[in-house]
Amino acid sequence: MQIVYLILKTFKILFAYLLIFLINNVPITVNALSHDWVQVPRSKYGEQVWDQQSIQINEDGTRRVLSKFIPNTKSEITKDILYTMDINCNEKTFRDIAVGADEFNEFENINAKWKYPNGDKLLLGVIDQVCSFEQ
Repeated sequence: MQIVYLILKTFKILFAYLLIFLINNVPITVNALSHDWVQVPRSKYGEQVWDQQSIQINEDGTRRVLSKFIPNTKSEITKDILYTMDINCNEKTFRDIAVGADEFNEFENINAKWKYPNGDKLLLGVIDQVCSFEQ
């Protein structure tokens, strides 16, 4: 009986060492969200792209999409800006529900109001393309 106990104890110790070895040496792969960026016509300020893989239909029928503004000139102040936007295709309006500089949804805008693009070529391009995109 004592031999069985020693074999089980040895097996547990070896299993623990094997588990520690695997945790420390086997890389964990993270499947990051891959983006499928679609560009809208450029403006004099830069370009806007939206991710066609990110389109979701909200409960109220509006669409949610990830978008990125890429300015013509970049510096510490002017960087790419990442947006999570809701788009109302019937009204041709939008609201930025979150924004970020390094990653999406860094800063949520819980009081986001619906806005008209007011002739903004980049916003109009995103709205038109997202609303006409068939999933």
